[in-house]
Amino acid sequence: MSRAAERLKLLINHLDRQPAAIRAAPTSLQTHSYSPPQRLRYSFDNDLLTPEQRLFYEENGFILIKNLVSDKDIESFRKEFERICRREVEVPGLVVMRDLAIAKSEFVADQKAVSKLQDFQEDPELFQYCTLPQILKYVECFTGPNIMAMHTMLINKPPDAGKKTSRHPMHQDLHYFPFRPADRIVCSWTAMEKVNRQNGCLVVLPGTHTGTLQEHDYPEWEGGVNKMYHGVRGYDPKHPRVHLEMEKGDTVFFHPLLIHGSGMNQTQGFRKAISCHYASADCYYIDVKGTTQENIEKEVQDIAAKKYALDDNITFKDTWAFRGRLVQGERISL
Repeated sequence: MSRAAERLKLLINHLDRQPAAIRAAPTSLQTHSYSPPQRLRYSFDNDLLTPEQRLFYEENGFILIKNLVSDKDIESFRKEFERICRREVEVPGLVVMRDLAIAKSEFVADQKAVSKLQDFQEDPELFQYCTLPQILKYVECFTGPNIMAMHTMLINKPPDAGKKTSRHPMHQDLHYFPFRPADRIVCSWTAMEKVNRQNGCLVVLPGTHTGTLQEHDYPEWEGGVNKMYHGVRGYDPKHPRVHLEMEKGDTVFFHPLLIHGSGMNQTQGFRKAISCHYASADCYYIDVKGTTQENIEKEVQDIAAKKYALDDNITFKDTWAFRGRLVQGERISL
């Protein structure tokens, strides 16, 4: 560890309040200059993340942890996914999604027909992912000790059928969430196999988490867009991009305002990943009426009303409140 990093760590360990204030040790060429302490907004000091990792997340809005989830756990998630696809398991509330191009082709009753499982919180096997201790200890760095699992997905990105529908438009996850504050929400996203540019890895725009929630809608793509795949309108296409190529078990944690998406799967295989969005149990629900989130609110309400045969009085908040599950600490507001 460098001398500056050692100084950073020492300062962090002596701080009693959150968020922490950090001042880098001056180099020999800076001994007569002064810079005010840097206040870390996006993470807590709990002796897990190094000073370098905290500063990286502060500046970029994501952090990649290698080899965090075991092959054994990933294999159990894969087997449960296959059982669900074969309809051997019925999971209450589970949303099974199919790629637009696949949905228009002949139905195949196996995993090739499924592009995503969403809301698997009632499946004990898959929900084990959300409670893995090695995941939660990192989540706590961003949410604090009281943790809710709010949104779950297993993505099975299919080979692109030539329509580019396997792409996911650039978006901010906060667009879908009627709860705040954004800084106490984090996503964990784990590769279930090798993920690279060829099979459609995540693409992130570093630093965009420091901005605001932007307007989202369906992009005007020639091949069509999958249901609920809203994209940011008007982001800077020249903003530097990072392609997150990952090995099996690698996990990326990222802020809900970070603009991200994924490219086409140009291979013949299916690219699998499992993820959970966590929020501090201290977060609170907001009314999105009159905001850029009104369009997603209406779409979610319509889907929920049809799926559960409910009347039009179901609220956006309701659709999230019954999905949230406490995974650590005490349930407070959510």
